[in-house]
Amino acid sequence: MSIEININCDLGEKSKHHSNKHDPDLLKIVNSANIACGYHAGDEETMNQVIKISKKNGVSIGAHPSFNDPENFGRERMNLSSSELEKLITDQYEILQTISSNHGENVTHIKPHGALNNMACEDIDLATTLAKVIKRINPDLIYLVPTGSKMEQAAKKLDMKIACEIFADRNYEDDGNLVSRKKPHALITDPEQAKKHVLKMVQTQSLNCHSGKQIPCEIDSVCIHGDNISSLETAKSIKKNLLDNGLRLETLNKMKKFI
Repeated sequence: MSIEININCDLGEKSKHHSNKHDPDLLKIVNSANIACGYHAGDEETMNQVIKISKKNGVSIGAHPSFNDPENFGRERMNLSSSELEKLITDQYEILQTISSNHGENVTHIKPHGALNNMACEDIDLATTLAKVIKRINPDLIYLVPTGSKMEQAAKKLDMKIACEIFADRNYEDDGNLVSRKKPHALITDPEQAKKHVLKMVQTQSLNCHSGKQIPCEIDSVCIHGDNISSLETAKSIKKNLLDNGLRLETLNKMKKFI
């Protein structure tokens, strides 16, 4: 039996920090799109564009909600109350769902962005608040979370549909957290290195830490970032390598574990 795996990518992130010029090409490679909902990046036009191309390519659609902070691309930490968080996530989901339904599509997963995601990975209370909000919006939504994180723990307690992701272009510390972007070895920019890194993690279902340590974990999805110089090449080589090694690529909502 071949292992099923998903490739996801954050898309529609047009802003002063970020170009979305690679989006159409990335949408030929990935299986699922996490679409910026206008709070950290993107606007109605980019949402329409990504959904239209996703539909054409059979890519599943997800919301990528963030702190409302376009100035800092949603990368600055903020402390919000539970009710503010609920409104933040619900509003962004509804914005994207409204546009999706105009195209005859539905939002089938949610993946928080940037600082919100990083904070929830470390903080079980915040992780629980987010999980409850997402389950309340729609219990059928697939929650895309970093593997081994507090987000995964919180979602499991609520018996949600959880997809655990790894990052193709990032190195891991020995505690399973991502190496800080402030460190020189945070990013993996060589497509050759990235494809080996990903294949090994998927086949062994464990994180490869920068030190060589391996941490067993669940892996359903591989996140590739669209904003590095080598993103497209990396995405292509990762996809080809997974297929060449007998893995089956699938959209999140069609994976066996969710059907």
